[in-house]
Amino acid sequence: MTMKKVLRVAGVALLAIVLILAFAWAFGALHFDGPATWFAVANAAAVAALFVFVKPWRVKFGVFGAWFALVLGWWLTLKPTNTADWQPDVARLARAEIDGDLVTLHNVRNCDYRTESDYTPRWETRTVRLSQLTGIDMAIDYWGSPYMAHPIVSFQFADAPPVCFSIETRKKKGQSYSAIGGLYRQFELVYIVADERDVIRLRTNYRKGEDIYLYRLTIKPEKARERFLEYVNALNRLHDEPRWYNAITTNCTTAIRSQHPAGERLPWDWRILVNGKGDEMLYERKAIHTAGLPFAELKRRVHINAAAREANDSPGFSKHIRAGVPGMDTP
Repeated sequence: MTMKKVLRVAGVALLAIVLILAFAWAFGALHFDGPATWFAVANAAAVAALFVFVKPWRVKFGVFGAWFALVLGWWLTLKPTNTADWQPDVARLARAEIDGDLVTLHNVRNCDYRTESDYTPRWETRTVRLSQLTGIDMAIDYWGSPYMAHPIVSFQFADAPPVCFSIETRKKKGQSYSAIGGLYRQFELVYIVADERDVIRLRTNYRKGEDIYLYRLTIKPEKARERFLEYVNALNRLHDEPRWYNAITTNCTTAIRSQHPAGERLPWDWRILVNGKGDEMLYERKAIHTAGLPFAELKRRVHINAAAREANDSPGFSKHIRAGVPGMDTP
């Protein structure tokens, strides 16, 4: 085969891949965000008929390009909202007021759970002092795959209980999470500010098949305060201007990175997306206290499910889940 033919075949193959991906994305947009499933199916059938029955290729491509542009243009007009019939656990948005050293957090979630789905929503107002912020712990939650996880950042204070931030999907009543749906405009983004007995205990004590590993970051207190204010500013912006969640570009991990000033972000790493390996990345970058342990042993010893079940609703929950965990005696 001559080089000309090789290039032609490669070009046709590349074009086919682009068309298939464009069609798949547009079908998904119509299916998840469109008026009805039948409408997405009807569009797919029309596009299939176009490529089967219309002969001139330039006409096929022209009509397909116009159709794709219309779908994309419509999809980009969809706007997120802060006003909807939300599920009770995300019914309120957190916001914060900063007055010098004092930060007052409104709508801190601290639900009273009986089961994962049976709970009494409870929202609190808490005031913390930036000068008393001593460090950050990172809870990493796995629910099945070792490659995907959910990070929960817990800020530690010398004179107050920890304050957790969990970046999640804000689901409306009747919605459930969908990994594919998360690629489209199904969910708004929400910053949940919560007590550890809520956001961590929910996962260790009430949900099935979830495991939490708790690490202490090596960050200095002054930098921890900067990170705290980044979260506060991000949730205040979200309170005023809702944003879409996206499973790739705006998720529980990439949102953490994007709220940090661009010039100060750590180098990109594939484990930011495949975030189940994020703790391994933090270990390599010396961002977590290791007590001199190999990574595998450290991870085994920072697993806190048993301790969390034992502590349950004890007022000393946060202290109990840290007992004996490597690095937790390091300020």
